[in-house]
Amino acid sequence: MYTRIEANGMPRKVRKTEKQWRQALTPEQYGVLREGRTEQPFSGTYNEFWERGFYVCAACRTPLFRSEAKYDHGTGWPSFSAPIDERHLIFKDDYSLLVKRVEVRCAACGSHLGHVFDDGPAPTFLHYCINSAALDFVAAEPAAEKAGGAVPPVRRPAAQDGPDAKAKGPRKPTA
Repeated sequence: MYTRIEANGMPRKVRKTEKQWRQALTPEQYGVLREGRTEQPFSGTYNEFWERGFYVCAACRTPLFRSEAKYDHGTGWPSFSAPIDERHLIFKDDYSLLVKRVEVRCAACGSHLGHVFDDGPAPTFLHYCINSAALDFVAAEPAAEKAGGAVPPVRRPAAQDGPDAKAKGPRKPTA
């Protein structure tokens, strides 16, 4: 089940107590999503993951990014050039490192996802630097793609798809 998107394109708000969030999320997800922590660079499941599909908020399943917008920025976190819909995100000024950054949060549940910078590729020139722990992946199914890109169920990559399986896991498309 996905977060319901209202007629105006905004995701319906998801409200849970912190106790409910702790029960629903892994400790790593809770640290990133609810406490605003950052996972170590090059450690996340989706940094070197290149299957076709969608990325959703790991806390509430709001659709966030398409795999077509993912690219290798070299920073060690999954990088995207554009969201599925900006209305699914909240942008907040962040001065925690004594310089201004723009934090990205899920508009439905308020969870911390990462940051956005202005050093991305054309045409947006945006770089959404997102923690893997904040995401779940939804593989594209051929029938769904033909029907307009309906979002199929979430699938976490198998262990062999992770960062330790460089020769076997999904690879970045070469063009």
